[in-house]
Amino acid sequence: MSFDYKAYLKNNPLLEELPKDQWVDLDKKETEEFSGDIFDLINTAYASIGGNLNYTSADDVTGAQGDSNYEVIDIDDDPEIDAVIVSKKKEAGNKIAAMGHDNSSIAKSKTINKQVDLLKTPGNYVEVSGKIKDILLAKGVPVVTDKATIEKVMGKKAMDIQDDGSYTRYISGKETNKILLGKPSA
Repeated sequence: MSFDYKAYLKNNPLLEELPKDQWVDLDKKETEEFSGDIFDLINTAYASIGGNLNYTSADDVTGAQGDSNYEVIDIDDDPEIDAVIVSKKKEAGNKIAAMGHDNSSIAKSKTINKQVDLLKTPGNYVEVSGKIKDILLAKGVPVVTDKATIEKVMGKKAMDIQDDGSYTRYISGKETNKILLGKPSA
């Protein structure tokens, strides 16, 4: 009799904790349990730009970033998480703070589409630049162009706000251009 590893993974109730193809909010205990996986997914998603400044190790998931909400999805045959959306409760609503994926096309697509759905819902926003900005704009995510709203959401972090909603910000000592997308409650 041979051992069928795939069948074992598929049928083992200890490993089959997350429903397939559904976004699930993790509680604190689950976040702790999956912290290594969450970090790996974030690290993979941000690898091309040198990583995410807020996530330098798995300890950040429950440590420095422990006040974040982690929403995950398992979309393939194995029982592991394939994508994550990280958000934080702020005065202006839920700020999408990071994302992660396993680098598969389907996980990238699910992550982007989830963000688009969130950002078209009042009370959700993200601060972005680069390729992700272009992708979200192409999918019709609204741009915040009102200077008073940007100032209320970003405070003194946003400088030299332009008519198109873009602004300058310093992150880790580097000047960067950002834009707010979504529908903050400001």
